[in-house]
Amino acid sequence: MSVVPGSTLLVVTGLLLAAPCVSAQPAPPEPSPAPEAPRIQLSEEGFSLSSADKAFVVKFRGQLQADGRFFFDDPEHTGTNTFVMRRVRPMLEGTFFGFVDFRFMPDFGSMQPLVQDAWIDFHPSDKLRLRAGKFKTPFGLELLQAAVNTPFIERSLTVDLVPIRDVGLELHGDVLGGRVQYSIAALNGEADGVSSDLNTDDSFDLAARLFVQPFKPGGPSLLKGLGVGFAVTRGQQFGTSSNSGVSVLRSTGQEIIFSYLSGTAAGTTVTAHGEHLRFAPQGYFYKGPLGLLAEYVSSTQEVQLGDARARLRHHAWQALASWVVFGGDAAYDGVKPTTPFDPETGQGGALEVAVRYHALDLDDDAFPLFANPTQSVSAAKGFGVGANWYFNKRVRFGANFHRTNYEGGAPTGDRAPENVLLTRFQVAF
Repeated sequence: MSVVPGSTLLVVTGLLLAAPCVSAQPAPPEPSPAPEAPRIQLSEEGFSLSSADKAFVVKFRGQLQADGRFFFDDPEHTGTNTFVMRRVRPMLEGTFFGFVDFRFMPDFGSMQPLVQDAWIDFHPSDKLRLRAGKFKTPFGLELLQAAVNTPFIERSLTVDLVPIRDVGLELHGDVLGGRVQYSIAALNGEADGVSSDLNTDDSFDLAARLFVQPFKPGGPSLLKGLGVGFAVTRGQQFGTSSNSGVSVLRSTGQEIIFSYLSGTAAGTTVTAHGEHLRFAPQGYFYKGPLGLLAEYVSSTQEVQLGDARARLRHHAWQALASWVVFGGDAAYDGVKPTTPFDPETGQGGALEVAVRYHALDLDDDAFPLFANPTQSVSAAKGFGVGANWYFNKRVRFGANFHRTNYEGGAPTGDRAPENVLLTRFQVAF
């Protein structure tokens, strides 16, 4: 019988005692997953850079519109035939922290470089947003439609009486499941048909707009594309000889058709002097290929020339109908072809046709004390037809013909009618 040496027994005993301790050691921790890399995307929506959770997003986009204007039957040569880069707009926009949006959009078109949009939008929810900076005044229905989506190349005569862009604060949002859109804004205040960057008279404008789409999330399918609204602005505006606070009005062909008196001597320039009140009922209806849009604008402005004062009320209206002949549906945010155009097969794309009637009526009390009746028209009525070919939702070609008849505005009788053909090639991404 063999005997196990003492030293061997000690080693075996130690191993047996250590075995439970070894098996009880915790498993090494699993390595934490590597953070997801930022996402870079280049598509028809533009170039974007975002974090994996989309809390931080930066987009680079742009708009290019190359236009042509050609006047016919123009014996007085009031219009100038020209090609023009109507809009050249690089756009930087995005989101920080998931709830702060921003946009910066300069414009180099028409040889007048300026900043169109520069705003920050704090949005804890879709129901409550606070915007600060320079943005479109929440007022005109056609103006609030993006320029790349309007069926006509130039907006209607109503835009002559609509504030364009202003600097201020806007509280806005969508409530009741998107049925109601509201906007309330405090702004520097501006003249009709222009944009402003500074407040020159220490007064402010208040703007409010309510737009309702009662059947948007439900209800009869026929009425889902119905929207109606009302907008108003009110403020005090006071001009000076160097900054009158009133503006010129332009035709569809972008020619000046009305201007207030202006001179170099004291008391010879018409200036805004007192309350400026605007209101605009508005609405649209879209169903399949059919699109309808209508609005009315009233602008009442107190003006002064020397010791003379008046409260002038101008108004304008428009009615527009569009029809997508094939390839897509009509929509307020633009036609989106069902299938992009393929140049090899000739298939795809979309064709849209449109008609519009619009009118502008200026207060009779403006003449002759505040405006020269031999140079400024007292009324304008126009009819336009147009067609747009959409290669895809980002590229389109359009052509419009407009005829506008005038009352007054000439040394003898009425200003000659304006007959203008407008063309546009557009890329927007």
